[in-house]
Parts: sequence; C-alpha cells; structure tokens
Amino acid sequence: MIQNARVLKEDWVPQELQHRDGQLQHLSGELKPIAHGLGAKSIIITGPSGTGKTTIAKYIVRQLEQEVFGIRWGYVNCISETSMSSIIYSLVGDAGRANDLRKEGTPTAVLLDRLREMDEHFIGIVDEVDVLSDEQTIQALWEIPNVTLVLVCVNEDDFFADLDSRVASRLRGAAKISLEKYHHDELCDILWGRIHAGIASGVVEEETVDYIADVAAGDARHAITLLRRAVRDAVESGDETLTGDHVRKVREDAREEIHDRNVDTLGTHQRHLYEIIKDAGEISAKDLHARYEGRVADPRAKSTRRKYLQSLEHYKLIESAGSTRARRYRFREP
Repeated sequence: MIQNARVLKEDWVPQELQHRDGQLQHLSGELKPIAHGLGAKSIIITGPSGTGKTTIAKYIVRQLEQEVFGIRWGYVNCISETSMSSIIYSLVGDAGRANDLRKEGTPTAVLLDRLREMDEHFIGIVDEVDVLSDEQTIQALWEIPNVTLVLVCVNEDDFFADLDSRVASRLRGAAKISLEKYHHDELCDILWGRIHAGIASGVVEEETVDYIADVAAGDARHAITLLRRAVRDAVESGDETLTGDHVRKVREDAREEIHDRNVDTLGTHQRHLYEIIKDAGEISAKDLHARYEGRVADPRAKSTRRKYLQSLEHYKLIESAGSTRARRYRFREP
C-alpha cells in the first residue's frame, strides 16, 4: 500500500504547493530584491493553524536558495526557543556559523556579530513570533543590514498588541501575507497530492478523502495526520483498500497525536502554565498566576504569560471564558 512513507509526514514539503499561488507569488516578489544583491523588507505571514504558513515560507526560501548564490537561511520556533540568545543561536546554527560556539553562555552580541559578518544574505524564518517574551530579539535582528525576517504568527493583532511602539512602527511597514483555512475541495486536492506521491494507485477510495477533509475542517495538518494514521491502521489490519472505516477508527488517535505534538513543542514556561491548568481542570486567572509564580523560580512577566496563554488557546490545548479580571482557563481534552 505504501510506496513512500515520507510524504505522509506533516513536515514533508511537496515540489508543488496547491491553492497558495497568490501568497507564494507575493512572498517570492517580496524576497526578489535579494536575488539582485539588495535587501528586502520584513514579511509577516498570518493565519490559523494548519493553513500552511510555515510551509510556504520554507518552500519559497528553499527555492530562492537554489536559484541564487549568496543566500543562507534559518528557522526557529519561538515556542520551543523562548530566550533571545537561544533564538539567535538557532538561526546562527542554521547559517552554519555556530559550530565553535556553545548554546549556553555565548553572549548574544557574539551571535549577532556572526550574522552581521556573513558575506551572504541571511533570511530568518521566525515562527510563532507572537509568543516572544523579548521583543528586542526582533529589533536586534531587524537592524542587521544583511538579514531579512519572515515572521510567522496566528494573529497579527495579538503580535502587535504588546510590542514597544518603536518596534511596532518599524514592523507596520512589513509586507503582510494572510492565509485562510482551506476549503473542502482544496483540502481534498492536498490529500490526493500526498496519496499520488506516496500510496499505491487505486488503494484510496474517493469517499475516504472526502470524509477526511470533512473531519479536518480546513486544517491541512489535521487532514495529513488522519491520512497517515488511517493508512497505518489499514496496513496493520492487512487491508488492501483505505476506507472511511479506517479513518473513523483513528479519529481519536489523530486528535491525541496532534495534541501531544503541540504539547511537546512547548517551552518551559508555557508547559508550566499548561500543566497547572490541566491539573486543575479549570482555574481562575488569579489562581493560575499565583500557582505559576509559586512554581517557577524566574517567572515571566504577566504580559508574556498572556501571550503564552493565547498560544495555548490557538493550538486548542486550553479554553478560556470571561472578561480579563474574571477570566477562567479550562483544560481542553484532545
């Protein structure tokens, strides 16, 4: 049944991205000056989870790297890497300039100098940028002439809400690319692209793909996870055809996998907040912050915690209700 298992993985980037032509052309056009030895302004890509934000960023930057000499790029997720030094170290490492440096203890100024001293132009893809606890990270990178930033987040307003006015005024001029959830037919096309690339011909029923797209409700990440889990179940059962019964059987497993994967990406402080809410089941904002402060030796500022909590909501790990003062947080079952 399986001819290429790699294409069933969430992070596999196909040779051609479907139903994102306009956004791909926009992003490519914004980065085009780099091909002529010029700088490019920062770019902000927004959209719900599963809409392909990170995928289109990596897709275009990889294409540019293949077509143009003198380009390097790096990727970092601000949920996993929360401090200024760890974020910049990750980017410098992707640029191949951190082999002789230690992640812990290397001054941030040294890391920034490594980017500044590069002969090549560097493109930094900074994912989940709206949870950054130190906005000076973006400012420091933004000020390096040979660095272009591609900033990825769920919601632009949330990102700008707590930014210093000077940083915000600079980023207001960034190019904006917005992605919406996929329509049903678009999600079917994406699934068929993976199926044709990785599964034997005639194995998957059309009704099965329709059903997966219905369940995933516009979220490509969810759809691909469902497809992979259903294929695995069919193989383990010795079946020769992938049907809706296989999908129904793994629906809960797929949701739990996505939930666990999102939890695994959390940094230390996000995980503390998540675990407090999970252990309590439901908790008031006041009690949540009190328990967090009693649990953590170096607690983050409340404004940063709010960003973390918004991110946990975006990824459906928790829910909240009520006004700011009376807000309550509730653990969300997978």
